[in-house]
Amino acid sequence: MNRRVRVRFAPSPTGPLHMGGVRTALYNYLFAKKHGGDFLLRIEDTDQTRFVEGAENYIIESLKWCGIMPNEGQGIGGDFGPYKQSERKDANMYTQYAMQLVESGHAYYAFDTAEELEEMRELAKKAKMPNWQYNSITRGSLKNSISLSEDEVKARLDVGDPFTIRIKMPRNEDVRFHDEIRGWVTVNTNNLDDKVLYKSDGMPTYHLANIVDDHLMEITHVIRGEEWLPSAPLHVLLYRYLGWEETMPLFAHLPLLLKPDGNGKLSKRDGDRLGFPVFPLEWKDPSTGEISSGYKQKGYFKESFINMLAFLGWNPGTPQEIFSLDELVEAFTLERVSKSGAKFDPDKTKWFNQQYLRSKSDLELGSLLKEKIQGDFSLEYLAGVANLMKERASFIDDMLEGDYFFGKPSEYDKDTVNKKWKPETPALISELKERFANVSEWKSEVLESTFKTFLEEKGLGMGAILPNFRLTVTGKGMGPSMFAIAELLGKEETLTRMQEGIDKI
Repeated sequence: MNRRVRVRFAPSPTGPLHMGGVRTALYNYLFAKKHGGDFLLRIEDTDQTRFVEGAENYIIESLKWCGIMPNEGQGIGGDFGPYKQSERKDANMYTQYAMQLVESGHAYYAFDTAEELEEMRELAKKAKMPNWQYNSITRGSLKNSISLSEDEVKARLDVGDPFTIRIKMPRNEDVRFHDEIRGWVTVNTNNLDDKVLYKSDGMPTYHLANIVDDHLMEITHVIRGEEWLPSAPLHVLLYRYLGWEETMPLFAHLPLLLKPDGNGKLSKRDGDRLGFPVFPLEWKDPSTGEISSGYKQKGYFKESFINMLAFLGWNPGTPQEIFSLDELVEAFTLERVSKSGAKFDPDKTKWFNQQYLRSKSDLELGSLLKEKIQGDFSLEYLAGVANLMKERASFIDDMLEGDYFFGKPSEYDKDTVNKKWKPETPALISELKERFANVSEWKSEVLESTFKTFLEEKGLGMGAILPNFRLTVTGKGMGPSMFAIAELLGKEETLTRMQEGIDKI
């Protein structure tokens, strides 16, 4: 293919953007960037009954946060607009192609009402034929321009009877196409029904609209979810019937994202049940007010979210797991996308975030901490907190567990008090406090040396006094190096806390 690579992400504004949709957008973005091509955003709102207020803006904001914004499309502009299908319908971009298919004999008018079709389905169920379809076998007994006379069809059209336009699926023909991920796919048309291409409200269905739009927007590769694979033979036929077979895009159907436990597609319910987000940003349902959590609000770095998503269905063929966006662009190929579904692992997702957190500088983490806490703490001090806490943290919020960095302890760990605080402890801590008071250079290594000398003189082990030293200063039973904590808190604060701990415990 010598044409400039052009790919599109074409979501429907029927709700928040699922992480599976973000992955589809990501793979399109990576492919376009890898080949120096264009990445388009098209809003497919042909189904007006499922339109959700705010969903379109949510989609755009999500892509912005992820750092994978298209360079052309809805909200961006370009030479192939409009980029919203309802606006393209107003520009009469679909009707002519529906009529072209009717005139060439590849589609037909169908006048059956929804009630009549439902009645046919019920009759089929009673006859133990539950999978009734409008197809080459049944169409002759239904109300359409194949079964009715030309005069009757004309009369119905003249009086404005509502109609749909359906594809006339050929009988017993093999449709064969190549999928860039799955190889050759062959489907017999006897397994396909006469899908509606044009609805009675004057809107095209997805099947017609996406074919027309992809052709007019000169899309070269259609990279989309596996759920569209059963529709691909129909789309291949539409390219053929409209005379566009030579410029038909290449198809690549991505594997499903699977739930962490058991089988099946990952859904919002799985996230609610197991306690992880399935949306990039927080979403408030405009009809119910229900709030669904997002990766951003849960404290995930966008880089770790994207890195994690890239590995759900693709691998670089090397042991490397941490990739910047530029590195993903360089490494990505459709050949290394898996055919089988990718099981989502919430723990692995946290691991990715932990790796990104640890890779950031102390100053950067300190500035992120500053956004989370109240109080007048210097950036240098907060960078010191980050240095001590980051090895134990997966999220910035995890560092706030070291609340003793931001104020004196209000309570003392009961388990440590019960196990370690003995009758002789107050005197020992008081004596240790005096030793520390005489230290001239308040550095962690000096404090540790002083502490060890004190233990040797007293003939005590670490366990006899270190937990109690930690308890008086932090109120906790565990944490980073106590000598590093003491250095960061400063001499006066450490000694004051030691005395208050003795008095309170």
